[in-house]
Amino acid sequence: MPNPHPYDRLTPELVIDAVESTGRLTDLRIFPLNSYENRVYQVGMDEGDPVIVKFYRPERWTEAQILEEHEFSYELFDAEIPVVPPLKNEAGKTLLDYEGYQFSVYQRKGGHAPELDDLDNLLILGRLTGRIHAIGAQKDFQHRPTLDIESFGENSFQLISEKFIPSDLRTAYVSLCEDLLKTIKQQFSQTTFTNIRVHGDCHSGNILWRGESPHFVDLDDSRMAPAIQDLWMFMSGDRPNQTAQISELVEGYNEFFDFDPRQLHLIEALRTLRIIHYSAWLARRWEDPAFPHNFPWFNTQRYWSDHILELREQFALINEPSLQLF
Repeated sequence: MPNPHPYDRLTPELVIDAVESTGRLTDLRIFPLNSYENRVYQVGMDEGDPVIVKFYRPERWTEAQILEEHEFSYELFDAEIPVVPPLKNEAGKTLLDYEGYQFSVYQRKGGHAPELDDLDNLLILGRLTGRIHAIGAQKDFQHRPTLDIESFGENSFQLISEKFIPSDLRTAYVSLCEDLLKTIKQQFSQTTFTNIRVHGDCHSGNILWRGESPHFVDLDDSRMAPAIQDLWMFMSGDRPNQTAQISELVEGYNEFFDFDPRQLHLIEALRTLRIIHYSAWLARRWEDPAFPHNFPWFNTQRYWSDHILELREQFALINEPSLQLF
């Protein structure tokens, strides 16, 4: 009989009981939200607006790492930066326990994904990211990790090459990744940058646009990293489009924090590390029943062939001259 998954006990009844253990009275309505690493639910209240409840994946973060994320979110919130911090209970705690699960409760915030093809929106996002980094640079994380080549690149490459890549594709994959990681190491060593506290996962799903302005949600992946990590994920398209996009982002960013243009040299290196890390993330979570259900295309021959093709395209991009600001 297979080993039970850590989330197997997280039934709707347990979710309701956990929320009501905080002194809140629910209306028993529960709606799962789009989250795979953790489990996140909207839970209706007997009075007032629903709340959002996040159950942390067991053994992913230590308690100290989670609390450091919460502390960072409150530093931003207290500086009137539009983020959504966890709510505090009567004792001032943000990280709660119920039946072996650690969880936090959040105010529900509405909004829609940002339109990243609008340069005016990128200017606003640049300003907001600059404000976040002005706070993030004031001190370092002591417990949360750093985005580095070893954890994102080398460890991910090792896992995939040893346990997941099909045998007929392994030689091509290994050779390509070794060349990529060698090039990335050279680029990191040749680029002067400072790691600061960043959001860490600035894709459109973690930004909600409401009215004229956005707010950031989910600092679960916050870590130490170069500032460009929170900017490059807003970019897409061909080189002229990306040049216009990063120029607009940096124009807004510089209103609140100084961007070092030498970090532009790291964009494709960081993008490559994310691509490798993302495949390894799916591989590491494959025993979680939610992953085969939601990512049925993963770990197929077609998936790995396309993955290698994508990395070959990255190898070409990573050797091109870096983007230049207008």
